[in-house]
Amino acid sequence: MTFAMIKPNGVASGLVGRIIERYESARLSVCAIKMHQMTSADARGFYAEHVEKPFFGELEEYMTKGPSVMLVLGGENAVAKVRAINGATNPAKSEPGTIRHDFAPSMTENVVHSSDGVESAAREIAFWFEKENIYAYDAASQKACCVMAK
Repeated sequence: MTFAMIKPNGVASGLVGRIIERYESARLSVCAIKMHQMTSADARGFYAEHVEKPFFGELEEYMTKGPSVMLVLGGENAVAKVRAINGATNPAKSEPGTIRHDFAPSMTENVVHSSDGVESAAREIAFWFEKENIYAYDAASQKACCVMAK
């Protein structure tokens, strides 16, 4: 499993469905989803490693200006798949067909976030979701039933 987030400009631009469709088309399953507007405290907690960096003020302002959609995505190689679908952090360096290349106006407002590894995915998922609200199913086999993730 991995964590992904559709950032405020992605939500405001009406891209939520189109972005989720890209994940699901890659045979990833949506195991949990919620919309939430970050507070300054949320931003400081979630982006704790960036708080002292010069760009944090701009990041905090951007992330608290509107709601984001938080996702837990499951599937084989979920972390790597989501990062490939999202594209490079800087949209100018993203490959055509990636979310950031297609939809992001700038590096600051790059539409989506995703975990960079299994450990960060576990931390980021736990930051936004309670375990009992995460469900796993196999999108590849198209099984319709869901079971709570352990």
